[in-house]
Amino acid sequence: MHTINDLTIENSALCLIDHQPWVAFPVTSISPEHLTNNVLALAKTAKALNVPAVLSTINGKSGPLQDPLFQGLSEIWPDVTPIDRTNTNAWSDPAFVDAAKGTGRRKLVMAGLWTEVCLAQTAISAMKDGFEVYFVADASGGLSPEAHERACQRMIQAGAIPMSWFAVAAEWSPDNTAPEYQSMYPITLRHGGGVGWAVEYILANLPQQQGSRS
Repeated sequence: MHTINDLTIENSALCLIDHQPWVAFPVTSISPEHLTNNVLALAKTAKALNVPAVLSTINGKSGPLQDPLFQGLSEIWPDVTPIDRTNTNAWSDPAFVDAAKGTGRRKLVMAGLWTEVCLAQTAISAMKDGFEVYFVADASGGLSPEAHERACQRMIQAGAIPMSWFAVAAEWSPDNTAPEYQSMYPITLRHGGGVGWAVEYILANLPQQQGSRS
């Protein structure tokens, strides 16, 4: 039986907000390596588990310079054109709201840059509109560690639920006997840090386990 806070691949959608090179330059709350690793891991997980995704940029095309999504994200969804905006609050853009509502999901998993601006504004507005928001803190970044933390606190006070990318992945694929669980192995090996060693151990022992059952 699911509770109101349970995330499943059937009841949630992913919203990635402004993971763009120019926007990422001033982020200091998380290293570039960790930010890139974590947002790609989150995106790959959604793709592998067929969780619908809404992608958005700010001034990606409408500004004086082109500022596309991180290249890795574009490679995951090559046929998806991000919703480009000029307003820091993505929820103020009808196209973004329509895309989120079009998923048919009431639970939105959000990550974005900057935490204290575009992510917080969008998350709070979505909650006011009746959505449940789960923000992925380690796939987001702010202008300073304090700015990021204060934004996280603000979203929590407003009712959002803080998550990490791996916590989201684990809730989306909790059954280690299910086919979708195995689809997580390549992602964890590439992006899971020390958890990747656990996957290496599992894979190393898989033939032996299968042989003992035959």
